[in-house]
Amino acid sequence: MPESYPLSAQMAAFVAESQRYVAADSSLAAQRAAYGALCRAFSRERPAGLRVNDLQLAGVAVRRYLPGAPAPAAGWPCLLYLHGGGWMLGDLDSHDFICAYLARHLGLVVVAVAYRLAPEQPFPAALEDCLGVWRALRAGHLDVPLAQARLAVAGDSAGGNLAVALCLALRATGQRQPCAQALVYPILSAQALPSHQRCADAPLLSRAELQACLDIYLANPEQQQNPLALPLAASDFVGLAPAFVAAAEFDLLRDDAARYAERLALDGVPVLFEPGPGLVHGCLRGLGRVAEVDRLYQRLCAWLATAV
Repeated sequence: MPESYPLSAQMAAFVAESQRYVAADSSLAAQRAAYGALCRAFSRERPAGLRVNDLQLAGVAVRRYLPGAPAPAAGWPCLLYLHGGGWMLGDLDSHDFICAYLARHLGLVVVAVAYRLAPEQPFPAALEDCLGVWRALRAGHLDVPLAQARLAVAGDSAGGNLAVALCLALRATGQRQPCAQALVYPILSAQALPSHQRCADAPLLSRAELQACLDIYLANPEQQQNPLALPLAASDFVGLAPAFVAAAEFDLLRDDAARYAERLALDGVPVLFEPGPGLVHGCLRGLGRVAEVDRLYQRLCAWLATAV
């Protein structure tokens, strides 16, 4: 562990355990197998009382998490969750316990999306899938009634990127914004931001690993200037949904989150920025193991409970 990252004992143990899951070789299949094993190792049992179904919306596989309580008279509030994994890893199982936790603790429907992955399907395939599912929710195609004024979007890492891109795409076509966007250590830029340099060797996501994901997702380098690919390239964020933006202190993407929060505020968008003291990239898996991660969940849930 580099001495420049003074992690708590709990966080250092989390990082050490995470680093045990190394791909057997450099192949994509090996990377996906290692990521799946990592996610399974940190998974938790779903809270009791949830009703979980796998189905399709707009031709995309999704997983719906429904609280056991009766449906509200006005329909369920709903959170569309977009998983991380560098646009090339992850599926409905990789973030299952995170979605289940949010559904249970917030008392809302969560819909997780198995969007298409790169390199088989590079940009904009993942965004197109997320938009298709979002529009299906808006059209009332889910198997439970939703409160249309209380539909939000959330995501971590590459999923945070897709959540912001979804908001930008909706704005570009004059469609209604989510009632809220919640992002945890999102990938928003390929620029050499200060944290990209200072935290280039940070635990669980290095600069080389980020660059590999960008190269796979954005086959054409010119796409880095497309705000739907890397949202900090947008000229403004006027009119976007109110936001919760969480960074991780020891993460090269720290400034991606901080700059997005700053620009939202400058453009008049209500935003709560969480700097994530003591956190590292990918730490959402540390729920119940790391006190700093538990505090992040508490702040995220408190904000979503008010916003959604």
